Amino acid sequence: MAIITRALNRNEIMTLALPLAWEVFLETEGASYPEEGKAAFRNAINDPSYVSQLTVYGAFDEERLVGIIATRAEGKHIALFFVQNGYRGKGRMLWEELLKNNKAQEISVHSSVYAMEIYKALGFKECGQRMQEDNIVYVPMTFSL
Repeated sequence: MAIITRALNRNEIMTLALPLAWEVFLETEGASYPEEGKAAFRNAINDPSYVSQLTVYGAFDEERLVGIIATRAEGKHIALFFVQNGYRGKGRMLWEELLKNNKAQEISVHSSVYAMEIYKALGFKECGQRMQEDNIVYVPMTFSL
């Protein structure tokens, strides 16, 4: 299986990336969220003003999108990072694509508890206490070049 990574256009973000993010969210961390937390996440990824701020890279297995990583704030903050089951080890390819195309010297993320070990494996460090906003629990983390 040859995985290709590349930037996504606006149509691909709306029709492919956001549905993939929702699907993977529900099958991984979303299962443990209260309904209010799930609704907050769904509202965010369906908010046109939020989505318009995103730069999104996708991983494709042939024509099928299997993972995404999205940043906002000129690449300084990871907003979404989701990879379908069966392709989870390929998330590093998305991270490398982001780094190749990103000029930020420091990148932050509000990691779910579920994803903390993944971010640590990529070189992120915790930079604050566990927080909760809109019934979504996260841990602030940063990566420095």
